[in-house]
Amino acid sequence: MIRAAVVGGSGYAGGEVLRLLAGHPGIDVVQVTSERLSGKPVASVHPPLRGRTDLRFSGREQLRPVDVVFAALHHGESSTAIAQLRATAPVVIDLGADFRLRDPAEYPRWYGWTHPAPEMLAGAVYGLAEMHRMEIAEASLIAVGGCLATASILGLGPLACAGVVDQELPLVVEAKVGSSAAGAQPGEATHHAHRSGELRSYAPTGHRHTAEIVQELHLGADGPYVAFSATAVEAVRGVLTTAHVFINRDLDDRDIWQIYRAHYANEPFVRIVKSRTGLHRSPNPKLLNGTNYCDVGFERDSHARRVVITAALDNLVKGAAGQAVQACNIRHGFPETLGLEFAGLYPI
Repeated sequence: MIRAAVVGGSGYAGGEVLRLLAGHPGIDVVQVTSERLSGKPVASVHPPLRGRTDLRFSGREQLRPVDVVFAALHHGESSTAIAQLRATAPVVIDLGADFRLRDPAEYPRWYGWTHPAPEMLAGAVYGLAEMHRMEIAEASLIAVGGCLATASILGLGPLACAGVVDQELPLVVEAKVGSSAAGAQPGEATHHAHRSGELRSYAPTGHRHTAEIVQELHLGADGPYVAFSATAVEAVRGVLTTAHVFINRDLDDRDIWQIYRAHYANEPFVRIVKSRTGLHRSPNPKLLNGTNYCDVGFERDSHARRVVITAALDNLVKGAAGQAVQACNIRHGFPETLGLEFAGLYPI
């Protein structure tokens, strides 16, 4: 049994880490911090934990040594607190954006601030197991990927790795996401009167997750331009990305099937969803609520060298807390799926 602390545990992502770990047989959460709610019962903020924990929030200055720290802080906070976090535990799993990008110059460009600990970026491992399983197994600092980036990377990864993407044409990705991706603290953009019934393109260009997609798919200066847009939809949970990929050779459905099957043959949390009949013929984020799955589908355009890739996940689980627990399992030698076996509900 390893001991864990959740730093910044009052938000949605921190709450999901706590929910998942409450049923984990190998990890014992011994401390949860929140500067705003110090002294209050954790279960009073996260109702699924009623009767499952007696923990109360404490301040970060009261952190005691543990085996692993899950940092669920606002973007920009974990990098300023990294010395304290690393002094608390030999393994830090950061759910924020502070260590996702390896190049310090990318932070002013995409986040608008200079990284306070640039020397640590090269040693951080991107926390997506499907891309970095071996590195995660030995990492001391793991950076969980952004939810929109995670869906995009898992959807596009097989084609990028197979070398069939046309380097001369852009990769066009449109992501739709529910309101919980904006966090637990209310703001003007998430106020119900503004959000209800809305389909709002909140980042037509310049979304920060673009940098993760470029980095993890190894597109670089010579790769295709990533044209990424994000749209807010009236849902609480869920991400659905639709990517338009122009390929450099004639591939039919069978060829693409083979690429995706070979790439994800041994992945426990990625499923290829492409049916000819039935209601649920392609990935649907609603069916993934509370699960650590990412469903990926595709359709070959018969009129052009275009493949439309769709990928769906729960932004708070595979896009955040579930990805973090999966990485923790790998790092500590547990079965990768431990604590993440929930298969979802239907209908919902």
